[in-house]
Order: sequence, then structure tokens, then C-alpha cells
Amino acid sequence: MNIKKVYILDDRAILYINGEDAKEFLQNLISNDINKVSDVNSCFTSLLTPQGKFLYEFIIIKHKSGYLIDCEKSQADGLFKQLSIYKLRSKVEILNLSNEFIVTAFSYEKFLTFEKAQDIPGFTLKYREDPIFLDPRNKKLGARLIINLEKLYLSLKKLDLHDANLSDYYSYSHKLGIVPKDLNKLQNKLFGIECNYEELNGIDFKKGCYVGQENTARIKLKNKLSKRLLPIDIIKGELTEGESIFYKNKEIGKVLIDKEYPFALIKYLDENFNENSDFNTKEASIKIEKPNWIKN
Repeated sequence: MNIKKVYILDDRAILYINGEDAKEFLQNLISNDINKVSDVNSCFTSLLTPQGKFLYEFIIIKHKSGYLIDCEKSQADGLFKQLSIYKLRSKVEILNLSNEFIVTAFSYEKFLTFEKAQDIPGFTLKYREDPIFLDPRNKKLGARLIINLEKLYLSLKKLDLHDANLSDYYSYSHKLGIVPKDLNKLQNKLFGIECNYEELNGIDFKKGCYVGQENTARIKLKNKLSKRLLPIDIIKGELTEGESIFYKNKEIGKVLIDKEYPFALIKYLDENFNENSDFNTKEASIKIEKPNWIKN
């Protein structure tokens, strides 16, 4: 990323969770440990089905007496409803503040120019009253600023950041192997751990129970992780959501996201999977590359 560029993530939504039970409420639901979230640290996490399947992913940021939730806008209504279902008698308030706040992203290098910034994924500081944090998933994704919409452009001017094409950010995220959009297409189609959440700092295996914890822990402890969500590069042709991916007539995966930034669930340990090979679907020839931040 260029140190002068900023990406206005108008595809992101902001929820706010507040109330005396907010911390315990989130701790009982999310795959990460809410105790990691403080004024100087934010975390990436997910909300899974009781079976451990993917439903929602988001970043949690400490804000005043509660927590900001940075999620994809297409997932915001569903996440709001799901959290409300779990609320029951908890003393928790859940608000959708997407009309008031906007999320922006800028480079890792720019983040390190801020006073007191630390080179740690999730590290959080304040620009005036607004949180700035290094992306907790992977610091190569840069940093984020969550700011009131009314203050946005004046603040960007003072920070010497200039609006850039959002598709460049999407492409960069896709190339890095991190899903930038269309997360709803993944719902109930793979386990959360198959979304690479361990490598993206989205699962804490030492915390207590949460929704989907049992299967997530079993897959990890019994070394049953044989599939991963990986990015697709199209050589030619078109993809269709849900279609199979083959290597010499042997199925090695399935397309889950088929649009501009495609991803597939791949049997990455299969003897027929080799990153240097070309793969095919019914209508396309493709490449699949395992990101270098995935070590096994």
C-alpha cells in the first residue's frame, strides 16, 4: 500500500455493544478471548453455529464503556439479529451506528509514523477520540481508523491521506489470501477453523466455552483440519458458486465465492493438490495458491 493512500471502506458497518454484561456476553459467544480487547489492543473474531460452522466474522475495538464491532455491511443485519437472539436477559444494549461512523484503511507504514504506535497486529491507539488499530488479522493489511462521518475528510486532510480506489484494497486483500467481501456466501458451508482463523488470530484455544467451541477444538486437537479456504486466480473462463474444482478429473475443492475476488474450500493436504499445478472447473482454468502465512 502507498503510504499516502486511504481506502474508505463504505462496505463496512459498525455495531456498538454496551452495558454492564457486555464483556461476559461477548465472551460466551465469540471464538476469541474478549479479555484481549483493551484501549491498546483490538481483536479479530467470529461467531459460529453450535456445530462450529462459519456465520459471521468481525473486529472488536474497545470504545468508551463498550465495544465497537467492525463487520461487513452485508452481514450487519444478520449479526445484529443473531446477537439480539442471544441477548436474553443480559444487561446489554446493541446499536447499529453505521450511519454515524465510517471505517477507513491505510498502510502499515503510515501507522508506524503515529506517536506510540507499536508493530503488533491489533495494537490500538487514539487519534483524538477515534480508534486507529493495526489490522489484527495480518499487519500487511495495514491499519484502520474508525471515525465519525462528519469528521472524516478534515481528519484525512490533516493526516495527509488521499482517497484511493477501494478495488485496489480488495485486490490486495485477495492476493494476500484474506477474504475482502461476500462473506455471506460462506455461511454454514465450512467450519470456522477452515477459514484459517487460527493463523489470522481469530481463535483462542485456551479460553472457555463459546458457541461452536466443541467441534473447533476437536478438529484442532485431533489434527483433522484437511480443508482450507484459499484464494482463486482465474486464468481463463468463469466460475460458478458451488461448482467443483478438479485436478486431472480428481475433485480437490469447491468454489464458495465466485465473483471478483473468488475463494474456494480446498483439500489442501490431498495428494492431488499442488500449488504449482493448474486446476479446472467446468468452465474455467484456475490457479490456487496457499498464502505464505499458512505454515502447514
